[in-house]
Amino acid sequence: MKTIKEIYETTQTIQKSEFICTLLPVNSIDEVNNNLSNIRKKYYDATHHCYAYILGNLGEVIKFSDDGEPSQTAGVVIYDVLKKNELTNVLAVVTRYFGGIKLGAGGLVRAYSSSVANTLTTIKTYSLVDCLEMEITFPYAFINQVTKYLVNLKQVSKSFSTLVTLVYELPKDLFNNISKDLVSITKNEIQIKILREYLKAL
Repeated sequence: MKTIKEIYETTQTIQKSEFICTLLPVNSIDEVNNNLSNIRKKYYDATHHCYAYILGNLGEVIKFSDDGEPSQTAGVVIYDVLKKNELTNVLAVVTRYFGGIKLGAGGLVRAYSSSVANTLTTIKTYSLVDCLEMEITFPYAFINQVTKYLVNLKQVSKSFSTLVTLVYELPKDLFNNISKDLVSITKNEIQIKILREYLKAL
């Protein structure tokens, strides 16, 4: 699955109706709701705000809405375009300003699908990776060897008391090998703890 890190927006006019597609990165239903609220405020005088979102590593959380358009002509159409492009943690909102000419069911399906498809041609995607934060605690004698070994990983925090405590971010699939190497480097004088696991776009 892929995701995005930025907000993208494109506009097209069909039979005098204006369709504005906004594509946003989201990581939770709260973020979805906040973004929907912001778009409704931004385009407060629009006729419809049809949307779809997909969340989760496998795209297991989904929802879509026709927002007053005829059933099956907008929300599910937007969702289908996102799904076909293997996107997740994404919210797509297509805002419509009605231009006075009815498009019919087929015309609406084409309008909403093309609005999203056009926007997708402008985006940069990132792979979603299972990551974790690893906390390690060990004697000062090993600090140079440990930090040199972990130099390519992102250090999240560090603290020094009677022992050294460091927190690193790493892809989950590297954890077992790195743990074994750290045990070897410190001659088993190390405590290793997973603080949290999460998805991250890399």
